[in-house]
Formats: sequence, structure tokens, C-alpha cells
Amino acid sequence: MPDLLLELFSEEIPARMQGKAADDLRRMVTDKLVAEGLVYEGAKAFATPRRLALTVHGIPARQPDLKTERRGPKVGAPDAAVQGFLKATGLKSLDEAKIQRDPKGDFYIGLIEKPGRDAIDVLAEILPVIIRTFPWPKSMRWGARSGKPGSLNWVRPLHAITATFGLETEEPDVVKFEVDGIATGQTTYGHRFMAPAAISVRRFEDYEAKLLGAKVVLDPERRKDAILTDAKQLAFAQGFELVEDQNLLDEVAGLVEWPVVLMGSFEQEFLATPGEVIRATIRNNQKCFVVSDPKAGKLANKFILVANIEATDGGATIVAGNERVIRARLSDAKFFYETDLKTKLEDRLPKFDQIVFHEKLGTQAERIKRIERLAAEIAPLVGADVAKATRAARLAKADLLTEVVGEFPEVQGLMGKYYALAQGEDASVAAACEEHYKPQGPADRVPTDPVSVAVALADKLDTLVGFWAIDEKPTGSKDPYALRRAALGVIRLIAENTLRLSLMKVAVSALAGLSVKTADAQKLPSDLLAFFADRLKVQLREQGARHDLVDAVFALGGQDDLLMIVRRVEALGKFLDSDDGKNLLAGTKRASNILSIEEKKDKRTFDGAPDAALYSLAEEKALAKAIGEVKAEASAAVAREDFAAAMSAMARLRPPVDAFFDKVRVNDDDAKVRENRLKLLNEIRSATRAVADFSKIQD
Repeated sequence: MPDLLLELFSEEIPARMQGKAADDLRRMVTDKLVAEGLVYEGAKAFATPRRLALTVHGIPARQPDLKTERRGPKVGAPDAAVQGFLKATGLKSLDEAKIQRDPKGDFYIGLIEKPGRDAIDVLAEILPVIIRTFPWPKSMRWGARSGKPGSLNWVRPLHAITATFGLETEEPDVVKFEVDGIATGQTTYGHRFMAPAAISVRRFEDYEAKLLGAKVVLDPERRKDAILTDAKQLAFAQGFELVEDQNLLDEVAGLVEWPVVLMGSFEQEFLATPGEVIRATIRNNQKCFVVSDPKAGKLANKFILVANIEATDGGATIVAGNERVIRARLSDAKFFYETDLKTKLEDRLPKFDQIVFHEKLGTQAERIKRIERLAAEIAPLVGADVAKATRAARLAKADLLTEVVGEFPEVQGLMGKYYALAQGEDASVAAACEEHYKPQGPADRVPTDPVSVAVALADKLDTLVGFWAIDEKPTGSKDPYALRRAALGVIRLIAENTLRLSLMKVAVSALAGLSVKTADAQKLPSDLLAFFADRLKVQLREQGARHDLVDAVFALGGQDDLLMIVRRVEALGKFLDSDDGKNLLAGTKRASNILSIEEKKDKRTFDGAPDAALYSLAEEKALAKAIGEVKAEASAAVAREDFAAAMSAMARLRPPVDAFFDKVRVNDDDAKVRENRLKLLNEIRSATRAVADFSKIQD
């Protein structure tokens, strides 16, 4: 079957837009093909700085013929309705229609046959529409073309469209259409400087090979591999190691069509500036990689750049130009750093009085005071020194007002640590200045120093309680204040440091520190706890645990110790994986279902202890005895937080429950016996609630 080759050749496409643009092109074209009945075999899209390309192979040469039936008016309907039906179906007379019987009468049915079109004609129709409606985040309209005003919105001026369609064994045809005066053809262009001449292409394999010969590597993944390999080898050859940076690699691969890796250097004196500042300076301003000296254990005064040309002088001029710019940028960074060191962190704090954190939550200065107070309360609970935690909370945000962080926001916290150490602060206080933001994502590390943990928890809980108090909760996919991330951070801090912490108490304390009046202060802590439950489900699901078990544990109420919840969920999961657990769950669900039916029928509940005198069968007595023993044993095990022992006790319920349902008729003819047996079923439900609400567990 024929293949499609499409290339949209333009001025430089911003690197950050290329990946999504390639995905959008593939999706839009293939979706339209399928909608037109042209089911393809495979498709792949590519992007370089100057082109979007797409190959779709295995497209049928022709659409299938379509036959559809259209229901018309009733037999004997007015002539106007009949004529409208004939016109809509293309029938010449009612003799060409069928009559179909229906409970409401006899109706005319018209058979509409729509012959399929050649795929190349369909492509000529859909491709210009896709190009004109392409979803660029930002686009532009440029001047007149061929004497007519431009009408196309595109990311950058579009110069050529290549569109061919045909079999591998034959000369392909051009898919003929025109967009904004640009007619399709088989002509593209190579590298802007090294091979700018026009290239005639036929199909994808030919196109990719000719571009490579014209100094264009079409596949961005291939460009990334080439850059990474060459950069590592160049660094290794001089005894250094490349400091890898995936985001920078993605960006640089989108800036070049023919990557050429070169190394430059800068003065040794700049290494007195923190390595992270050097890296941010070189990365942000020149899109260059830094290298480290493994012997010295720090950055080397070298950098690696990626050029888009094989220069005749071996790249000496390109390297010299980058060195000149980097030297100036590092000089600025060094000046900022040295200037920052002249002012102590606490001396910057008064400026926070003038900076609003949120219009409803006050200034940054007020927020810092809240975090200080909360960190002091949390510190004893996590084994941290109260004075150190308070000091760290006071200084943690101060680096936001420094010159370096103003220039490079990504080093906030880290610079706080450097400045704290430089002014002689305790190592734990300095570490907390950096680590109180952590963890910022699932891959980020969790602080373990108790001072860092106390300040990190205080920071995140103040944020959560504050925004809950002013009713700025996440909705759907919107979470402008990153509250889901903050909640997951709290969960990881508690779980991975095995901390015992009452979230309700801390939330109430944080709420007391707010000056804002909340509509329902009583409800806020429990509402926030439900949010933590949802986030915990996400966390456990990602770890492979069942989220319904979280519901089963939270349903017991009063559960705000996340560590205990996690341990209980783990124990419950292991229990339900066993035969005893599965069978007891089935028995408990059966008991609950019977109770629900009978309670609805009788319009009452069957609470209260069963009357032992009404037991007539051995299975009733055995179940009642087992429930009494198991409930006491499981409750005692839960009280001492031995959840494995609690589950083991629960397992002993399985045989008497199985025997009860096998031998005992619950709905006995004697009303008193029936009521007593239903109360016994309720006892099963009550006993299992010592460890979890089994009704919340999915089968």
C-alpha cells in the first residue's frame, strides 16, 4: 500500500515547541485518515529547527465504498416530505426506496451509496485544513506573498511544503494543494549554511538519506545521541566528566540540524563561585554543558557547546565567541555572589514586610512567622532541636531577596544554604534552608535531618492550611498553588522518615496562626485530611498498592497518623492476598449484603448483642464464641500497633463464618431467631471493623 511523506519547511521553530508540534502533526493527520476510512499501518513524525516531517505508511490507495440506509417519511406522507426525502437520498422516485414495517407504521427506506475516493484526493483535501488549523502555542502572520496579503498563521514563515504519496516500487505522486500561495512539490532544502541547495525527494527513505547527505539529521533522538556521545568522549579525552542534563540536551538538540560538539574554557578564578551558580549561568545564557574534574571533586573551568556547523577553522571562532560571553556572564554571577555575602540573611528579612505572599494570607513576613511557630511545635515530634528548627524557619526564605536567586530562581534554597554556612550558622540550620522545599516531586529526595524535616513540614502544612482556609483548593486539573505536590511532600516526609504525627492537631495549630477568618473552621482539618487520603491513594497506587484499602482504613474515622495508616494498609493488603483473607472478605460481604436487604425490608438496623439463649445450632455458638475472642484479640493488637497480629486474629474467623453460612438459615421462620441471627451477622461486620471497613474493599 502507498506511503505518505509530508514536510513543512520554515524558518527556525523554537526548540521548546518542536516535540509537541511533531506529535500534533502525527495525531491530526492520522485521526483524519481514520475518520475518512483510510486505516494506516504506522506513522512517525520528526522535527528539526527548520522542518516538521511526517511519514505514514500502509495507507490504502482508495477509500472503501460506503452504503448507508436513511429512514424517510411514512407511506402516504405529504408530497413535500417525500420530495425532501428523495432529494436527500439522491433517489429518482419512491420506486427505488424500500418499505420497512415498524410498530408505528410503514416507512420508506433509502439506500445511499457513496463511492470511495482515491486516497490522494482525500489527502489533498485534509492536509491544507490541518496546516491552517495547526495548534501552535504562538504563531505569526507575515507579509504579502505573490502580491497577496498573507493569510496563514504559522510559528515562523513557511517556505515550502513537500507532500508525496505512492508505492515503494513506483514514482510517487505529488499531493497537490496550495496554502497561502505555497504549492506542494517534491523540493526541500538541506543545512542552511553547509548545504543550502534545493533537494528533490521521492519518499521517506530517500528523503531522510538525502537530508543526511545535506548535513541534516532528521531524527531528534539521533541528534541527542550524537551530542551526548561526542560530549562524553570530548570530556573524557581531557580527563573530565560531562555533567549530564537531560532538559538541556532536549533543548540543544532542537537548536541544531547538524550537531558539532566543541569545548571551551573560562578563568580558574570563577570556580570560587558555587558550582550550581556557574552551571546555571552557562546553561541559561549560552545553552552549554559544564564538566567536572573527578580528581578534584568539583567543576572544571571548562564547558561544552554544540554548534550547528562544521567551521573551516575547526570551531575556534565559535568557541572564542562563547568564551567571551560566558566570561562576562560569570563575572556578573561572581559579583552577585560576593555582593550577597556582604549582607547577613536575617538583615534581609525586614524587606519581606513589603512583599505580599497572597492578598488573603498576608505578607511574606507574616508567613515566615507562622512557619517559625509551626516548626517549633513540630520539632519535638520529629526529634529536632527546637531552637535550630526555629532559626532555620526564620532564615529559610531570606535568600529569595539575594541577587543570585533574583537572577537564577532555580537555585533558591541552595543559595540559602551557602550563605548560611558562610555566616557561621549551624550545619543543620544551613541544610534546612535548602531542604525545606523538598521533596518537590516523586523523584526528588526526602530530607532526613530532623531540623530540615520540621521546617519542610511547617512550610508545606502552612501552605495547605492557608489555601484551604481561603477556599483556594485544587479543582479538576487546576492546581495553581501546587497543593497536591505539597500534600504528597508531607506524606513522603512522614512515611519515609517513619514519623508519628497527628495531622489534625498540626492542622488545627496552623489554622490558629492564621489571621484570616475561615467560613467553617471546624470542618477544615477533617476536609484537609480527606485531601491527604486522596493523595495517599495516589502515592500507594504508584507503589503498586490498592487504593481501596486506603478507603477501608480511613472509613474507620479518627485516622490522622499517616504512618500507621500506611502500615495498616500494608498489613491488610498482605492479609487479603491470602486464602483466609479472600474467604473472610467474601463472608463479610455476604453478611453485609444480607443485612442491607433485611434492614431495608424491616426499616430498622440489627444492632445490639445477640441473645445466646436463642442459639440452637452449634455453628451459631461457634461463630459467636469466635467473634468475641477475635474482636478482643484484634482490638488489642491494633492498640499496640501490631497490625500483622490483628490480621492473624481475623483469619481465625474464616472457618466459623464459612460453617455458619453453610449450615445456618438466617431468615428463620421464627421471628426472634431470625432477628438474633441478623444481629450475629452484624457482629461479623463489627468485628472486622477492628482492622478496616471491609465494605469499602473491592472484590
